[in-house]
Amino acid sequence: MELLQLRYFRTVARMEHMTKAAQELCIAQPALSKTISRLEEDVGVPLFDRHGGRIRLNPFGKAFLDKVEKALALLEEGKKEVSELAGLEQGSIHLATSTLDRLSDALGEFLVLHPEVNFRITQASMEEMTHLVETGEVDMCFTPLPIDRPDISAVSVLKEDVYLAVPQGHRFAGRKSIRLSELAEDPFIGYKEGFPFQQMNDLFFQEAGIKPNFVCRVDEPAAIASLVRAGLGVALVGNCGGPNSPLSLLNIEFPVCQRNFQIVWHDKRYLSLAARKFRDFLVGYFAKSEEAG
Repeated sequence: MELLQLRYFRTVARMEHMTKAAQELCIAQPALSKTISRLEEDVGVPLFDRHGGRIRLNPFGKAFLDKVEKALALLEEGKKEVSELAGLEQGSIHLATSTLDRLSDALGEFLVLHPEVNFRITQASMEEMTHLVETGEVDMCFTPLPIDRPDISAVSVLKEDVYLAVPQGHRFAGRKSIRLSELAEDPFIGYKEGFPFQQMNDLFFQEAGIKPNFVCRVDEPAAIASLVRAGLGVALVGNCGGPNSPLSLLNIEFPVCQRNFQIVWHDKRYLSLAARKFRDFLVGYFAKSEEAG
């Protein structure tokens, strides 16, 4: 059994399509088919069900895939650890997050201090982040929601208040604070369903006892701010700087609306020195920002 066979198998299992897998792997389809067949001979059972040119991972294949993914992840971790010990690279960090706007300034400052570090950033949903950190495909996640899984650790790096943003001329524009229940009839701009910020906002609406009338759903905080300024509706927005935002922001009296951004990682996965430095840097960076604010 060869390492290349396992990597090819993982790709075919993920795509369940031999031709597409061959294209992704940049090899000829007949060669890929022969490689998978040899692997099945080594394992002793068929790993795929084949019907008229279509393939599907069978129960044997699903059980084997679980072990293959773990084995390949451990090998990759070992490669990183040995490279770091041997001084072959200064470090790399693979980070998953649902939004980049809270991290961009911190990333810039970290890279000024550590220009040798290589970053790879994946924008993902909460479900995707959970999978990525559990399988070791990313070193850590930056998330406003906790990941409640075995062997997952987290450290809080940023707490921010959530405000109500209203356009100019809105009947509440002159107010300094408000209760969410007062907005029951207003048009709202929100995030797409399943987006981490929206999951949190839905809890706030539920506690306030209202079902917001969404007229638009987006996936970026900047888009929400632009649409509020255009007068399309009101929105819940986070802002580390609070009232210094260019939007008209109202403090929310009830319910208490806050976001707690965390760095999460897997205790059983190897975390590079660069990743550990970045985690500790973020804790200090946002602590200083909070003191300055």
